[in-house]
Amino acid sequence: MYPNGHNYLVRAPKVSYSMRTAPGKTPLWFVWVLAVLLLISTGITYRVLASGLKRIADTPIVLPVSLSSFPAQIGSWTGRDLPIPSTVKEYMEDNFADDFLSLRYINSATDAWADVYVVYCSSRPGGILGHRPRVCYPAHGWIQDNTKPSQFVSRTGRQIPCLIHRFYKPSPAHDQIVVLNFYILNGRLTADENDFSSPLGRRPNIAGDPARYVAQVQISSVLENFVRTMAKDVTDLVLDYLPDPNGKVRAIEYSNVIDGVLK
Repeated sequence: MYPNGHNYLVRAPKVSYSMRTAPGKTPLWFVWVLAVLLLISTGITYRVLASGLKRIADTPIVLPVSLSSFPAQIGSWTGRDLPIPSTVKEYMEDNFADDFLSLRYINSATDAWADVYVVYCSSRPGGILGHRPRVCYPAHGWIQDNTKPSQFVSRTGRQIPCLIHRFYKPSPAHDQIVVLNFYILNGRLTADENDFSSPLGRRPNIAGDPARYVAQVQISSVLENFVRTMAKDVTDLVLDYLPDPNGKVRAIEYSNVIDGVLK
């Protein structure tokens, strides 16, 4: 024992939080500040990139030969513009259509008629998803009767896969319509939307490549024979106006299309 009974109480000196941080380690408060700054920076970057992608995707990609120059005379068929309701046209242009045509053809030899509708989607190829007859026609008052897979042969002997849809309107209208529908994906023919419905297929066409696209072809009339005959006569020409798998557009070579008439 110490003679004077001294008891020594050792007390730790007061130090700040930053002083107590182990040497060589980053203070916790700094980590939190950095995390918040990174979140803010990421949000700003995302908005800038999203805005840029939207601007690019909203800029229509122009075909080498516009569908507006599509011939009005094809053999015995004579076509005229078939107006699309303004609300539908605005929706198409705002959501997926870079170019389109809508014509009603009448055959002078048989009095048959058929409506030809082609829409080209390249800036946002996936935008065409859902724009199929089984959605659009019921949305305008038609009732689906049936749909069947089929095919037809073009004038050049090409086998074209398609779907044949039948719709009707009940009393008092008593209307009926047959719709032949297929797609052209980067120059390849298909009747299946699943071929371009993946996330990869839906991404915007940032490169602006006209050969990356989805085009929809619809031919409609009151009789299946009418739509099949029209499809046989018009499909090769439609394919000429769109890029083939190698990106080539054969319609550029035409020298015999004058004032919308195929000579």
